Amino acid sequence: MAGFMSESLKSRIQEEMKIAMRAREKERVGTTRLIMSEIKQIEVDQRIELDDSQVIAVLDKMLKQRRDSISQFEKAERDDLVAKERAEVEIIQTFLPAQLTEAEIIDLIRAAVTKTGAESARDMGKVMGVLKPQLQGRADMKAVSGLVKSQLG
Repeated sequence: MAGFMSESLKSRIQEEMKIAMRAREKERVGTTRLIMSEIKQIEVDQRIELDDSQVIAVLDKMLKQRRDSISQFEKAERDDLVAKERAEVEIIQTFLPAQLTEAEIIDLIRAAVTKTGAESARDMGKVMGVLKPQLQGRADMKAVSGLVKSQLG
């Protein structure tokens, strides 16, 4: 990651796309193009310019879609497609903040449970509401949801 804090995540992705094009890295070009078209689509539809947190939300959504596809392709024993999706996951993750460890996630869950006064699985929405902004792009929310359930269970 470049040392320019002023550089937006979107411009970093565009720059990576150009570098990948020059290096003829087909997978990387394809994935960065997908990311950019997803961002552009939202910007055009909503007539806004996405900031870093909104770009992270887009990347997070793309990761979730790929993870869902991977599990579907694994069930269908389509290893070729699993490999393609995994490669895209790796590229997308390079633009996200560092992933949290399970221990760090559990600490955040405990703090959220305390903060919300959650006592049972009924309070899961409150806990997830506190966690989502902290974990966006830094953890698989489906896995987090499972950890929250076990904490409240």
